[in-house]
Amino acid sequence: MSPVRPRTSAGLLPVRLGADGAIEVLIAHMGGPLWARKDDRAWSIVKGEFDPAAEEPRAAAEREWREETGSAVPEGQVFELGTVKQSGGKTVHAFAVLVVGDIDVDVAAGDQVTMEWPPRSGRTITFPEIDRVEWCVAEVAARRLVAAQAGFLDRLDLSS
Repeated sequence: MSPVRPRTSAGLLPVRLGADGAIEVLIAHMGGPLWARKDDRAWSIVKGEFDPAAEEPRAAAEREWREETGSAVPEGQVFELGTVKQSGGKTVHAFAVLVVGDIDVDVAAGDQVTMEWPPRSGRTITFPEIDRVEWCVAEVAARRLVAAQAGFLDRLDLSS
């Protein structure tokens, strides 16, 4: 029996300076019935799993952005934010992209998920992997993001 490979994801975190000079980030609300009525800890950077033996983290982050948002990768200066380990054991690599202006994201064109809902009902539903994205100041994002991912916000340094 082969050993179970730890799950690894990579994602992009678009960043901009707001009109008042505050750092704003674009985060994604997780789709589906489990997250529909939740706000705190129900958001994520746009990310997805990859095999580190077959793909570089930044390439995986860009691929996942295209797949999950149905949109082109945002243009701008890229900063590596390192990794965090989520409570379930998944390692997440993140890259900030300093963008100017807004980003056109069509979540309806992104990846869809099919699952049985309600559980053990025999009925399946399909929904977008992310149901919306939103720009928010880093302080708000820290409350909304999955707990481990909030650590990426502490690493944002736009002074360089």
